[in-house]
Amino acid sequence: MNFVRFRLKDKVLYGILEGGTIQPIQGSIYADYSLLPEKYSLNDIKLLAPCEPSKILCVGLNYRDHAEEVNLQIPKWPVIFMKPSTSVIGPEEDIVYPNSFVTRLDYEAELAVVIKARTKNIEAEMAEDYILGYTCANDVTARNLQPKDGQWTVSKSFDNFMPLGPWIVSGISPGGLNITCIVNGVTKQASNTGNLIFDVPYLVSYLSKIMTLLPGDVIITGTPSGISPVSPGDEVSVTIDGIGTLTNRVIKR
Repeated sequence: MNFVRFRLKDKVLYGILEGGTIQPIQGSIYADYSLLPEKYSLNDIKLLAPCEPSKILCVGLNYRDHAEEVNLQIPKWPVIFMKPSTSVIGPEEDIVYPNSFVTRLDYEAELAVVIKARTKNIEAEMAEDYILGYTCANDVTARNLQPKDGQWTVSKSFDNFMPLGPWIVSGISPGGLNITCIVNGVTKQASNTGNLIFDVPYLVSYLSKIMTLLPGDVIITGTPSGISPVSPGDEVSVTIDGIGTLTNRVIKR
């Protein structure tokens, strides 16, 4: 099932997408809902980021090839940082190149996990029951502000540095999904979620033992090798098998 969040005139709604047609819902995608009778084409609405997370939890260095690419050791424990909710944008929204002290801006294609229910102190084998579904993410990074050691908050947290979308897909397995990033028609990243060092059930369990995860919270699971900078005017597309494609353009402030 594909859950969408969209704008129709002056209203923001959630709905179910099937075959290019959206049927809005009454209720919550995280609990009980019913389908409303109206139906809309994708051409009639504007897709928004598919959820409104209270927090975005991010896993660094979670593909072996990416750790080697940046000359860092394979971690023994997940490397965790956070992005603020104010960094979230949706499909086809612009990534704004920040002010002058950002001299290198990178894309990072990632699989995003969307939490369904209040989650605390669960084991990995229980994780599936607490996941609503999956979407595409682009962990935009001001690379020149990211130290090789220490905190990454500054480099990761600018407004519009967290594109998510185009929708949330439930009922798929997060293992073995091909993931690519294409910039201006050229493939820059190509890997598979089977190459994650720490898999999705482990990450949900691990994070739930640190903090309470809330419905709509997002975990992004790391990026494969192939990172490189983008410039204003570039178009960046993240595609994940079974989910879809998230496209955003880079513009000047």
